[in-house]
Amino acid sequence: FPPAVFPLSCVVQNYSWGKVGLESEVAKLVASGDPLAQIQPDRPYAELWMGTHPRGDALIRDNRIPQKTLGQWIADNPACLGAKVKDTFQGHLPFLFKVLSVNTALSVQAHPNKELAEKLHAQFPEHYPDANHKPEMAIALTPFEGMCGFRPVEEIVSFLQNVPELRALIGEVAAEQLERSGSDDPRGVSAALRVCFTRLMKSEKKFFVDQLNMLVKRISQEVAEGKDTSGSNGDLLLRLHSQYPGDIGCFTIYFLNLVRLEPGEALFLGANEPHAYLQGDCVEIMACSDNTVRAGLTPKFIDVLTLCEMLNYTPAPSSSKIFPPAQSQLDPHVCLYDPPVPDFTIMRIEIPASIKLYLISAMDSASILLVIQGTAVGTSTAAASEMSLHRGSVLFISANESISLHLSSPDGMLLFRACCLL
Repeated sequence: FPPAVFPLSCVVQNYSWGKVGLESEVAKLVASGDPLAQIQPDRPYAELWMGTHPRGDALIRDNRIPQKTLGQWIADNPACLGAKVKDTFQGHLPFLFKVLSVNTALSVQAHPNKELAEKLHAQFPEHYPDANHKPEMAIALTPFEGMCGFRPVEEIVSFLQNVPELRALIGEVAAEQLERSGSDDPRGVSAALRVCFTRLMKSEKKFFVDQLNMLVKRISQEVAEGKDTSGSNGDLLLRLHSQYPGDIGCFTIYFLNLVRLEPGEALFLGANEPHAYLQGDCVEIMACSDNTVRAGLTPKFIDVLTLCEMLNYTPAPSSSKIFPPAQSQLDPHVCLYDPPVPDFTIMRIEIPASIKLYLISAMDSASILLVIQGTAVGTSTAAASEMSLHRGSVLFISANESISLHLSSPDGMLLFRACCLL
């Protein structure tokens, strides 16, 4: 039998928003995972892609396997996915697993549901390259910040009253409509919110740049005078403006929740949820798609009309955006992050130092295992030989295969395992 469990060498994406050199968790994982890797101190290391995406298909690190990449191997051995996964997802791995190291903000964006994805792909294939939805989940590795979902209305109204430059862009009529909308009429609130956000995003370039410059100047003066600028969200405004001067995305901070995650906390982003990652390191998992509708904090193609049309305009507090993991019933060392979509699940496996032998159990799904800390030797009847596992190691595990870990580190291990639990 060919090996069905094997190590992977994964593709790095050097997007400009990534953390630089060994500041980046991605770079640190790559450097410890592959002793021959050269980390360039002035280059951004933004994303590590663990999967079969055509722009970043993982290489197989086992010279007994004739296929070069994981995508080729799965195409030739589709049963490795597990029977249900193979049938449901037409012989493809249904997720892309990643590590992200964010230094400057990513664009304000949302991902379409399947129905909208099919429509956008048919109309504009150059911008929307496939017909799939793209739910995502991020789990913080270091303190992580992002914007996600619309704030409670009272917070937005407070900004409309404290930030005259914002009110000028939205206009008096729309601002008053939101101020008058009552909590007893959620549809009225959503309609008013949609009008306000759309007015902001569609405002004339020269007008919003003038207003933004006035706002930045005013807040900078207040900061210099030692005043509290939290009523205008001053710190975040100045930070985003320094990263993307003159960008309409700077104003979205008055509409979207700021969510702060501690390591191990997660954010699930369903279809049509506006979001922008701001800072920090995380593991992320998503359905296999490149469909992103962007509208600010980016030099890329922006599609304001589609974004404003598709968004979910339901206000909710930032605390409601944090996705709670569940303790596994079968294994006290496993936490399950199992979102309300079929495409993916993540297991966080924390093995204490007192345990010297641990079984990564078999399941009816292919999975990808990432080592964040600790060292072990892995053995499996499905592997060609024993495997040395350490920080940055990535393994592919075929469905129904298990691995015994013989731990050798004084502080135990932390691993993440991406899979599909149908």
